[in-house]
Amino acid sequence: MDQTTDPAAPDESAPKTPAERPDTLFEQIGGAAAVAAVVDLFYARVLADPELTPYFVGKDVTRLKAHQRVFVGSALGATAPYTGRAMGHAHQELGITGPHFDRVVDHLAAALADGGVDAATIGLIAAKLAPLKPDVVSG
Repeated sequence: MDQTTDPAAPDESAPKTPAERPDTLFEQIGGAAAVAAVVDLFYARVLADPELTPYFVGKDVTRLKAHQRVFVGSALGATAPYTGRAMGHAHQELGITGPHFDRVVDHLAAALADGGVDAATIGLIAAKLAPLKPDVVSG
């Protein structure tokens, strides 16, 4: 049986008008639920990376994930502000190297892609994180 669509019905695949588009990257990627899913994917990747695992020995990963969700959300425009320690202070004693920082960013980009975020948005997110490198790298 041939089904036709109602020409008066809204086209869900049509580009949204500026008024209908989400205002922030946080909203564009799907809000808190999407950030939580991406953070879980991110930590699965990072904790499976033998070069990065030593940074997490003895750390409360559940607590780190909670901080990461708020931090990423805040960086992407969520209304909940990040109230954790400054990046330099939080990472200063870890001796994180430049290449390891880059690996973490690569894992985040892969987690975002796995979570369905498009490449252009991933690029915007990476651009927001790049200025943190001098504060995080100390080794």
